[in-house]
Amino acid sequence: MNFYLEQIKAHADPVRASQMAAYHKVDRPYLGVANPVLNDLTKDWRQDLDVSERVELADALWQTNIHEGRLAAAKLLTQARIRPDGAVWDLLHSWLPDFDAWAAADHACMAMQKRLSADPTRLDQVEIWTTSDHMWTRRAALVATLPWTKQNHPKPDDLARRDRILGWAASYVPDRDWFIQKAIAWWLRDLSKHDAERVIAFLKTHGDAMKPFARREAGKYLKDQLE
Repeated sequence: MNFYLEQIKAHADPVRASQMAAYHKVDRPYLGVANPVLNDLTKDWRQDLDVSERVELADALWQTNIHEGRLAAAKLLTQARIRPDGAVWDLLHSWLPDFDAWAAADHACMAMQKRLSADPTRLDQVEIWTTSDHMWTRRAALVATLPWTKQNHPKPDDLARRDRILGWAASYVPDRDWFIQKAIAWWLRDLSKHDAERVIAFLKTHGDAMKPFARREAGKYLKDQLE
């Protein structure tokens, strides 16, 4: 693992690291390495490592608690086709309790999106997240399921999954946490580009109970239809 971590550290920028620490407001080491650099590094690593080696490296990088280490860990596992992917999903799932900031959580959720799209039966596990005491785990249930907002011509099974996740979003509406409200709005806003009817129905039923900023963002692309 040290070999790969040193490759990240070779691009460290102390000034940028200080700015990132102030921006993210989470107490952990920051190296100041830009995302495009991490993208290039992890792309090369994916080509050189088999699945089990990638899982092992991702686990080690995540456990460093270094901001860029966690982002690189998630990027290592963000790929549509991974076979077999059971160990990848299990590792991603194991990271949930560690989520404490949006950047690392969102990168991990992007990897989760690929694995959920590959095996939608995993939504049964995700549904358990929706009742967690851990806000970031509850939030992950919506961020990790964003692929179901993007289908223009979903099959009946995917429409059912879309409605299922909308049900989770509805159950979140009374939660006043900003990140939860933001996640609801994000899901609805993205869905509105492909399924305006469902978003309009959701907002007519639940919009008044959402925080104003979340309601506005959810209806960003539906202003004419909501008036």
